[in-house]
Amino acid sequence: MYTKDGQQYFVVDSHVHFWDGSPANQANRYGKGFIECFYDYHRNLSPEGWVWPLEKFEKYSEQTLMQDLFADGYVDKAIFQPTYLTDFYVNGFNTTEQDGALAERHPDRFIVNGAWDPRDGETGLRELELLAERWKLRGVKLYTAEWKGSSKGWKLTDPWSYRYLEKCEELGITNIHVHKGPTIYPLNRDSFDVADVDDVATAFPGLNFIIEHVGLPRLEDFCWIATQEPNVYGGLAVVMPFIHSRPRYFAQVLGELLYWLDENRITFASDYAIWHPKWLVEKFVDFQIPEDMQAEYGRLTPDIKRKILGLNAAKLYDIEVPAEVRAAEEPAESGEAVGSAPVVPA
Repeated sequence: MYTKDGQQYFVVDSHVHFWDGSPANQANRYGKGFIECFYDYHRNLSPEGWVWPLEKFEKYSEQTLMQDLFADGYVDKAIFQPTYLTDFYVNGFNTTEQDGALAERHPDRFIVNGAWDPRDGETGLRELELLAERWKLRGVKLYTAEWKGSSKGWKLTDPWSYRYLEKCEELGITNIHVHKGPTIYPLNRDSFDVADVDDVATAFPGLNFIIEHVGLPRLEDFCWIATQEPNVYGGLAVVMPFIHSRPRYFAQVLGELLYWLDENRITFASDYAIWHPKWLVEKFVDFQIPEDMQAEYGRLTPDIKRKILGLNAAKLYDIEVPAEVRAAEEPAESGEAVGSAPVVPA
């Protein structure tokens, strides 16, 4: 838990990884290019002093992860989001099984999410059942741009995707995290488009669709979808580091999200190990929307920051929150919070 100026913040890092992008695990030049693209994001958007050497970034230790998240990074609970990429990596890049083995050694620290790919057909449905039973899944991470053989991506609206979403409902997997963000080499830009979110959010009102990276750079499209679909959430992975490198841009993105979605549907994420949660949490708690932008976007209150940093994700995953932090979760005083979402004509 992070404490600053008498305020306490329960931190749920809703998007972390334990990956192996080392040369020994790279199956081809695409695996090499993928981890180096990640590293460029890490190197270019991190503050000086927080940049790792490439060799460490490619494959870091369990001890490093535990120290960074929980000893130094103020994280109270972390959610593993797998990314298999088995076409690029011999043993997969960041699998549920890899994450789960670590989580079993630290059961009070992690929530393990699974994954599925509609191109796996009936076999994949059976594997999802086994994953759900083994890890008591409450969520999955979907990567619509992932390559599989000759296929270079899929859509949430594909017929087999509907079969898998129906299976999620049946299994009680209610949180559907979908990667919709900046292009990563060598994946195709169009496979990250947010347009397919609209249809499935309407078709499956009992599921929560947490759109990781809030669709950047398609933020406007994402916001127009999310304002109509109350089960669509915005995950701040990739958004957060702009608080350092481009704070006014960060203020604009966050202001738009708060305007269209409100503060109850935004979740904090470090995207570890691309970025370290310590500096993200500290800068976010200290952050305020610039004064000249407040007429449009309003101000950030401690209650809004508490919700984003942990309370929203805790509600999605039924994570127990300390009573003193729950008690602090009160509506902001009139005039302090960011404005409500607009009424859009039907």
